[in-house]
Amino acid sequence: MDTLLGSAIDVLLTITGRFAVWLFSLGRWRSESLDGEEGRIYGAAGALSFVREGHRVITTTGQLFAGIAFYVFLAVMGVLYAVAV
Repeated sequence: MDTLLGSAIDVLLTITGRFAVWLFSLGRWRSESLDGEEGRIYGAAGALSFVREGHRVITTTGQLFAGIAFYVFLAVMGVLYAVAV
């Protein structure tokens, strides 16, 4: 059960990261598909992003970090709002 919940949270963070990357880059960067092997073929080992054919591609690990950063940003903004009010 813990593995299933952890996997669900991982997928949620990755999808949120995909949206955050798209929003931050205004659609100029693209995200690797969740089941894609593109990052293993064209990117360096452990890379968060790579350039392919002149376009920046964010790997699934990069999407995960972007999703975590998005939720950390929301938490910090919520705390700042609560302190200000």
